[in-house]
Amino acid sequence: MATAAIFSSLRRRRSPSLEAFLAPVDLSGTALIQTLASISTEIISCFAALRFSVQRRNARSLLRKIEIFLVLFEFLAESRWCAASSTALLCLKELYLLLYRSKILLDYCAHSSKLWLILQTPSISGYFHDLNQEISTLLDVLPINGLNLTDDIREQIELLRSQSRRSRLYIDNDDESLRHTLYSFLDGFENGEIPDSSSLRTFFTEKLSVQDSESFVTEIEFLEEQIANHDGDLEPTGSVINGFVAMARYCRFLILGFEEDGFEWRQPSKEEIGGGGGDMFITVPKDFVCAISLELMLDPVIISTGQTYDRTSIARWIEEGHCTCPKTGQMLTDSRIVPNRALKNLIVQWCAASGVSCESEFVTDSPNEGFVSALPTKAAVEANKATVSILVKYLAEGSEAAKTVAAREIRLLAKTGRENRECIAEAGAIPHLRRLLKSENAVAQENSVTAMLNLSIYEKNKSRIMEEEEGCLECIVSVLVSGLTVEAQENAAATLFSLSAVHEYKKRIASVDQCVEALASLLQNGTPRGKKDAVTALYNLSTHPDNCSRMIEGGGVSSLVGALKSEGVAEEAAGALALLVRQPLGAEAIGKEESAVTGLMGMLRCGTPRGKENAVAALLELCRGGGAAVAERVLRAPAIAGLLQTLLFTGTKRARRKAASLARVFQRRENAAMRLGGYGFVGNGNGNRDGGSFTTDVSVPMSISISVPVL
Repeated sequence: MATAAIFSSLRRRRSPSLEAFLAPVDLSGTALIQTLASISTEIISCFAALRFSVQRRNARSLLRKIEIFLVLFEFLAESRWCAASSTALLCLKELYLLLYRSKILLDYCAHSSKLWLILQTPSISGYFHDLNQEISTLLDVLPINGLNLTDDIREQIELLRSQSRRSRLYIDNDDESLRHTLYSFLDGFENGEIPDSSSLRTFFTEKLSVQDSESFVTEIEFLEEQIANHDGDLEPTGSVINGFVAMARYCRFLILGFEEDGFEWRQPSKEEIGGGGGDMFITVPKDFVCAISLELMLDPVIISTGQTYDRTSIARWIEEGHCTCPKTGQMLTDSRIVPNRALKNLIVQWCAASGVSCESEFVTDSPNEGFVSALPTKAAVEANKATVSILVKYLAEGSEAAKTVAAREIRLLAKTGRENRECIAEAGAIPHLRRLLKSENAVAQENSVTAMLNLSIYEKNKSRIMEEEEGCLECIVSVLVSGLTVEAQENAAATLFSLSAVHEYKKRIASVDQCVEALASLLQNGTPRGKKDAVTALYNLSTHPDNCSRMIEGGGVSSLVGALKSEGVAEEAAGALALLVRQPLGAEAIGKEESAVTGLMGMLRCGTPRGKENAVAALLELCRGGGAAVAERVLRAPAIAGLLQTLLFTGTKRARRKAASLARVFQRRENAAMRLGGYGFVGNGNGNRDGGSFTTDVSVPMSISISVPVL
């Protein structure tokens, strides 16, 4: 709503910007008067009969003033008044702007969230007072004597001027009482005491007339929009507003339950439910997300393999005894971590551009500091806990429709942070969600598997799903194999990716019947989002050495090779192949794939820096372990010499090291062929292959560049 966008961004006591409204061009005399009369009539017809829930007296007072102005405008229109004074004309044009601003303020009070209006009572009262002051100023300047008014109209205008001069800021006692009551409810949650249910019912249904699901949804979504567009100078803060959102959600289910839900809630989009750690519907760039926690990195650091993780997550990983990189599976040469300041600055810039609150503490080196203003208050946590207790009860004992709604709400709550994910699991939701995974209701199944995905982001919940709840993993795989909707299958794949972040679970996940096969099928035939979910899951499973045979048997290798040609997943596919090819079985299987070398060469030619790094690593391992025939295909690839030379100068540190090793293999084979009296490769007739040879025109620069990674 345009009016909401205008007023929600204003500081207290600041009037809406005049630049937002354009005065009529070349309107004077009769045309201007008719325009003013038309606007006044529209305002009165829209709002005179409306019952305002808050700001009643201020709204009525402003409407009475506009009614008096309408009498003035109608008289001037009937008398065909012509502006004899530039002062009178200027005053009337200012009235044009004032009337439009009045309309916006009244519309804002009539259609905005009632909770928000109560919270903003002092500010909105200030807006009304500002308009009164401007009316008073205009009437003081307006040359009434030059308008030839009747005595009756003159008396009304003079009375209006007198009243405007005496007007003071008015804050309705009833509105203030509602505001204090609202904060007292929040204080109750803050102190760990749930407010009396009858008091909450009276407040929402009788005082605010919020009596159905649609009204509650409107309130919640409006408040969430204020958090997303929050100005740091506004009161209350985003954290406090988040507390009121949690309280409204709790009251919705406390007062209305589930069975009366005839209103169809908006289903969230995939971007809204997937893995975000924030409380707002914002898609975080993948490069800013920690591969361990799947949340926005607050303090990105680099480990010895060159990968970046959030400091807290990787520190916990190392403390648990892991000695490999979570993403690549490489052994860690040491446990040192180095701050990635460049990435941190990019994240800060993105937060500012996306409207995410980013406090100055974010740029310190402490792993425990971050988005201070976005942290949930205790009141929000306690209100959400109370909501979860209701949801889990209905999830366990409710009708099928109630279970579907409860799963949907748990899905949404589990999206909004660690505290919610923890309390949902502790309340016992996971066993009931597991049973819903087998539901024949497509909506219930999709909500339950997505809730499981969001819950699995929290580290402790991974063990609850994998170890404490028997059969849960198999149910998730079942949804992946034969889910009732494409979205359910995709979210099942994403859940497996999340669970496989724990190294010990990777082998168990891959060993579940049809798991690898279903991921391979999704990678080959899924939507772009589904392919992304599948390839990341396959990548994680590939980091466990014992999964190589399952990846081959289940078609994972074939699907990864095919994905090298798919935009959006080629980089991850190359990374997974680079891991699998290290093992003899993997190298043999990948070498048998006709398009493997071609696909990796394409990645080497046109891929991202990370993709090129993965591709050259896979090609090197193919030469080492794939057999002579495969090595021959790699070294016969068109333009390989030029591509390797380019990579030696422009690639990442790891890519340069792998390219140098592959170049040595290339040179050894050419030298061996020359010692046997000929070239070992089919060329162009003069001893050179397409793309050149390291032993001819590029031998000197190659010998120099090969030494670079060793330094």
